[in-house]
Amino acid sequence: MNEYPLTPIDPMGLPASVEFLIFFKTLGFVLHMIPMNIWYIGVLLSTICISFGKGHFRTVGIRLISVMPILLALGINFGILPLLFTQVLFYPQYYTAGILIAVPWFSVIVLLLFAYYGVYLYAHQVKKGSITLLGYGAGWMSSVIFLIIGFMFTNNFSLMTNPTEWMNIFSRTTIAGAVSGIALNLGDPTLFPRYLLMIGIAITTTAVWIVVDARFSRVQQSTDYCKYVNKFSSTLYTIGLIWMFGSGSWYILGALSDQIFNQAMQTSWVKIIFGLAGFSAIVPWLWLIVKSNFESPSSVWVIVCLQLIVVVSNAISRQWVQIAEIERFMPLSRDPVNWQWSPLIVFLVLFISSLFVIAWMVRRIVKLPPQRTTPM
Repeated sequence: MNEYPLTPIDPMGLPASVEFLIFFKTLGFVLHMIPMNIWYIGVLLSTICISFGKGHFRTVGIRLISVMPILLALGINFGILPLLFTQVLFYPQYYTAGILIAVPWFSVIVLLLFAYYGVYLYAHQVKKGSITLLGYGAGWMSSVIFLIIGFMFTNNFSLMTNPTEWMNIFSRTTIAGAVSGIALNLGDPTLFPRYLLMIGIAITTTAVWIVVDARFSRVQQSTDYCKYVNKFSSTLYTIGLIWMFGSGSWYILGALSDQIFNQAMQTSWVKIIFGLAGFSAIVPWLWLIVKSNFESPSSVWVIVCLQLIVVVSNAISRQWVQIAEIERFMPLSRDPVNWQWSPLIVFLVLFISSLFVIAWMVRRIVKLPPQRTTPM
């Protein structure tokens, strides 16, 4: 443990138990992943559909971008929760990695602002039915920026668990003994397969969302469009499934250390989670292929629940791997626990209240009177 440049033990200790922090970190990550997956790929897919598509293909893009402002707001706000608990629980690793790649890491804030307003501009012009060159540019810009932001996050979180690379990056980028912060963690063998796996999960989640939107949208769609959506989503999910298997196999069999893999296979519940993360996407894919239509709401809820298993199992397996990798050089029990009940109670009250508020807002949106046609 002493061979790595870790910060000393915080005398104030952790504000809650490790189990409490891990639980809310994982819960927040799941809540963040669901909308994030949709806008991560959905903005790019929408831009492609509207820029080059006609008929129902173009309608898919219009429907996708119409909900992006809401999904962006939900995804970004839910993303604060896992990031907060990561900083609390893994502060020696999080801040070390952040300092070493400070310039690209802090650029995420600026990039996100441009992408956020770009989506709003693009969605507004699509809603009006008149897209200018600026609007198309905003759509493409936001699509590329989201992919860059995902790559930056993967850089930071992979570097957190790779302490052997800390001093290498410091040696390469130091200026007069100070960290320049201009590096990226490109030498990490897990970087690219992790990044590509995230894209694969996002593709499958977006495919399911397109079905949900066609069935429950207040914009009444034609029967022909709904049939088209079923075929389109099946094809998109197939692409995502192949993408997941390719990148997941690369990650598990080629990039993940033997120590972590063997440790996972020796723990029963972890082995089950790994299995679900690796193969659960087959079930919703088969459901999409078998179901010729999704006229029944129950059939849509089935595919939603099946995809939720895919997202949750991948989120939990990712959290377990992160913890296992960090505990190789720093046990999580290193810091004492000093329960800080006042802020924790405030957090729990506000968190639960916010979930009720979001549920109420979504319910109000669902109950809005239907529109007859899709704009444009």
